[in-house]
Amino acid sequence: MRQPGFLDQSLFTALAQKAEASPRRRQHHNFHEMEEPCHRMAVGLQPTTYIPPHRHLSDDKAECLIVLRGALGLLIFDEQGAVIDKRVMVAGGECLGVDLAPGTFHGLVVLEADSIMFECKSGPYRPVGEGELASWAPREGEPGVAEYQAWMRAQFD
Repeated sequence: MRQPGFLDQSLFTALAQKAEASPRRRQHHNFHEMEEPCHRMAVGLQPTTYIPPHRHLSDDKAECLIVLRGALGLLIFDEQGAVIDKRVMVAGGECLGVDLAPGTFHGLVVLEADSIMFECKSGPYRPVGEGELASWAPREGEPGVAEYQAWMRAQFD
């Protein structure tokens, strides 16, 4: 039997430190086993991580994100890449999370160092598939990421 997994300050500090040391500037801590039907994770995020606009097309891939520490900017896009909604999500703030329906293009900007979010969606894990990465935004590691990420961040200035 699995022991309880606590969302506490020591976990947050460790995740922030691991995210800082990670080349992708983010770090996951899974509370689930990969075969479980509900995936639950805490994610440490640093401001230079790039989370490109994407969506989850499967009907069972709704996604819930809750900010536990720090602040994130959420951008919601239409099919052509126009921003149709945006929110600043702040731990303990007016808006601290979002529940996203399958098929919703979204991207995140980390607005504060050492931010932590909780993410929940159905399993099993499937890599982002055909049509799920936005065609109008660079993928992680491609040319143009720095410029696009700066544009995303500017939506919250």
